[in-house]
Amino acid sequence: MNPVKVSENITIGSGKLTLIGGPCTAESRDLCLEVADFLSNLCKELDINYIFKASYDKANRSGATSVRGPGIEAGLSYLEAVRDRYQVPVLTDIHDSYTVPEVASVVDVLQVPAFLCRQTDLLVAAGKSMKPVNIKKGQFMAPEDMKGALDKVRLTGNNNVMLCERGSSFGYHNLVVDMRSLVTMREMGVPVVFDATHSVQLPGGLGNASGGKREFVFPLARAAAAVGIDALFCEVHPNPEKAFSDGPNSLDFALARQVLTKVKQIYDMQ
Repeated sequence: MNPVKVSENITIGSGKLTLIGGPCTAESRDLCLEVADFLSNLCKELDINYIFKASYDKANRSGATSVRGPGIEAGLSYLEAVRDRYQVPVLTDIHDSYTVPEVASVVDVLQVPAFLCRQTDLLVAAGKSMKPVNIKKGQFMAPEDMKGALDKVRLTGNNNVMLCERGSSFGYHNLVVDMRSLVTMREMGVPVVFDATHSVQLPGGLGNASGGKREFVFPLARAAAAVGIDALFCEVHPNPEKAFSDGPNSLDFALARQVLTKVKQIYDMQ
């Protein structure tokens, strides 16, 4: 496996569990700092590497009037504030190749959303940034087909790439997780990430927004840890019912502690 070096202190795939976690949307500077404060302290307590995650733009919302986020300028400033205050790496989504240089100048890890995992220009731009790249497997993709996405980044000379499982479409408004995909993608020589909260999403399940089955995050995260992962991805919010997006599948602070504690115990048994 080719480990992914994110910072001087964090290398994913080196034998220590990493959490990629934060609110779905960078709703405000204060919210980002609140979540980062909780998760950074929890990860120190549990001896887990921590990368803060929030999106400045949710470009694939279900409804035309849904909140998308603060935009690139404000959103990047929130991420920068988190990194400066808590000394943790930060990650965000990219959607357009032309924004990659600006985003890469601030964040430590670029994330390619699942719906965009086949977009060649975006993957090549992410690779050329020479930043670590987390590519989410499309809900419509077989795990072995992610080699094409991986190669598009690697051909730029950037080998700091991870692949992320986030569930597969199963009929309308439903996702299932094939845990074999974690094994298949890891055999490509890259660290694998399990997105525990998006995997329980019900896409479009609320009509003008996605629903979710938060109660299944815990069992799926435990199963993924038993199969073998290098990082866990979770969206965390102090009050998920009031979150701008992905509230039904986000974890509150108490549940985040419960999930991380158990996943770490299983990870350490591998």
